[in-house]
Amino acid sequence: MPFLPDDLWTLIEPILPPAPVRPHGGRPRLPSRQVLEGILFVLHTGISWHHLPQSLGYGSGMTCWRRLIEWQNVGVWATLHNLLLNQLHAAGTIAWSRAALDSATVASPCGGEETGPDPTNRGKLGCKRHVVVDSNGLPLAVVISAANVHDSRMLEAAIDAVPGVRNGRGGRPRKRPYKLHADKGFDFRRCRHALYVRGIVPRIARRGVECRERLGKVRWVVERTLSWLNRFKRLKLRYERRADAHTALLVLACALICFRIQRREVR
Repeated sequence: MPFLPDDLWTLIEPILPPAPVRPHGGRPRLPSRQVLEGILFVLHTGISWHHLPQSLGYGSGMTCWRRLIEWQNVGVWATLHNLLLNQLHAAGTIAWSRAALDSATVASPCGGEETGPDPTNRGKLGCKRHVVVDSNGLPLAVVISAANVHDSRMLEAAIDAVPGVRNGRGGRPRKRPYKLHADKGFDFRRCRHALYVRGIVPRIARRGVECRERLGKVRWVVERTLSWLNRFKRLKLRYERRADAHTALLVLACALICFRIQRREVR
């Protein structure tokens, strides 16, 4: 699949902001499609922004980086992700009966916002990505934190990051799964209470009670989704010092996963 197929561009083009007016002239603004192809090239290959070859026709790496931030600030990536979730929900693909939450830590050798010493990696700087998925592994939301932030502290932020998803037939948008599965790192009364007040039934593994052999029976899908994110080579490590840049790439990657699942369902 090309980095930017025509049907994906058809979804993205209407939600991109118009080019800013330059009353005093200046260099012509590079077309949005070329810049987006450059962003996707970096996301898939892991090449640094400075080393993006201009011979490919994507413009300079810094042009792509600045446009990534610009579109993140106006909510383009979140809107794209929500749009794809709406289409999947209308097709009956999203399984709201069960959801799963888990996190993965990636090294952050460049440091930056939302990074911290990783207690599992000799205190080296790292960043956590917390992902909420449905029972099929479809990414519903992703948030980040420093590596030394306990998983349980990010439960509410991750659940509240799930956008309102519409089914195209009217009515209130769906935002909450019926049940949420999580591992023993969330085995706290405050975590269960936070889910209950949101109308979600907690299915959290209990420390010292549940055996390890059954822990992955339902929650393995979120581990697979975290692995899918690592297939985007720019995300295997966190190179972006700015939290908004790293979040933009993560949300874009989640949107691309949804797009691929939608394509598979259509076929």
